[in-house]
Amino acid sequence: MSTLRARLREALRRPVTIMVIPEDGGESRSIRLSAFRLRLLAGVAALVIMALVLMAGSWWFVARQAARVPGLEARASAAEAEAARVRTLALRLQDVEERYRRLRSLFGSSPAAEGSDIWLPPPPGGTGGETPLPPPGPSIPSSWPLPERGVITQHLLEGAEGDHPGLDVAVPTHTYILAAGGGTVVDLGEDDIYGKFVILDHGDGYSTLYAHASLLLVERGQEVREREVIALTGSTGRSTAPHLHFEVLKDGAPVDPLTLVAQPPA
Repeated sequence: MSTLRARLREALRRPVTIMVIPEDGGESRSIRLSAFRLRLLAGVAALVIMALVLMAGSWWFVARQAARVPGLEARASAAEAEAARVRTLALRLQDVEERYRRLRSLFGSSPAAEGSDIWLPPPPGGTGGETPLPPPGPSIPSSWPLPERGVITQHLLEGAEGDHPGLDVAVPTHTYILAAGGGTVVDLGEDDIYGKFVILDHGDGYSTLYAHASLLLVERGQEVREREVIALTGSTGRSTAPHLHFEVLKDGAPVDPLTLVAQPPA
């Protein structure tokens, strides 16, 4: 190999004459290339080869990125559709609440005078209705997490930690789930057991969990008020019927919710 390279370098130092002989018997021509021109042609050829290699690599990279575009577009479209569905539902909830206020006013009950203790989440870009929302702030959970009494089908199991650390309250599907106290959304999502869930941090070591929802109406990091609508009930996760699973935790340990919140009277 070293001998071949030495011969090639030696050839590039010597001039080269190229004879051109036409097939029709015409006058032949000779082209003499100096050693400088040979080195120049070799350098140009090397640059052309490198450019072709770079172009091929760039084309492969662009083709690979282009192949990902359809999948990204599909995911973006799905996210936009879900966001549109949530916005539509929020507007419907706001409309239903407004109609309910008007219906109450027809029977001589003025919501403006009484003050509604249930707060609907405002639609994106909206203000949440004519009634101004009170400022959010942390508070110990003390309110029933539903707008109705419901039926408690399962209590906290004392002495069986982890078996059932909260209350199960049977209510119809799409019933409002209300924040039991003011706080911050620290986690939400979908779990194999809890289904769609929301966890609120109320400060002073208290947190609450709301599970088996059909739709979540809050975002991670959002501050919510006591009795604000955060989700709708459902039967997601490990569930056999529509209900709310409600937990209260103090420093991470479950406590009986009925020691802090009271179920409305029948």
